[in-house]
Amino acid sequence: MRLELIRHGQTDWNLNDKLQGSSDIPLNETGRGQAHEAARLLAGVEWSAIVSSPLGRARETARIIASELGIELGDAYDELIERDYASHEGRTPESPIPDEPNADYPDIEPRESVARRGIGALETIRDTRLPLDGDDAHIVVVCHGTIIRFVLSEILGREVGHIENAAANTVEWDGTAWHVLSINGGVVDTDID
Repeated sequence: MRLELIRHGQTDWNLNDKLQGSSDIPLNETGRGQAHEAARLLAGVEWSAIVSSPLGRARETARIIASELGIELGDAYDELIERDYASHEGRTPESPIPDEPNADYPDIEPRESVARRGIGALETIRDTRLPLDGDDAHIVVVCHGTIIRFVLSEILGREVGHIENAAANTVEWDGTAWHVLSINGGVVDTDID
């Protein structure tokens, strides 16, 4: 089973480097164009389903992709919601965002919680879709940059950098474990320590 983890298209808050987190910010026109471009890149594969985070920017991206690919828009999973930045949402960060809450970011969601939710979402999608679609299923999962980055980092056991808007990040379930095949559309070098 392969999952294409797609970050939603651009929003005005992305454009202005504001933290969005669980705030429900809509796509802008650039973001809608990015969603159409993502659909063109995904064409040519027989997709079993497209699912997403329930936040509007992810749902709209998924809806555009589903329409372009001619498949029905599937379920929304709360576990795919972006990291909660709490009181910092809507602000431009002045310092790097830590993995754990600290004096500058006292109420952010801890990294481990985000990664655990994300991996749990992949497992729920796998367990829901495998009986329906089989081992060869290809599923598009539209969600958010930080949760994708933390999930890929957890699977790889090393830090993954920035996830681009509307970029494809491929993970595969081989029957026993998840493997990362691509990040931001580029093939992953699995020999890096």
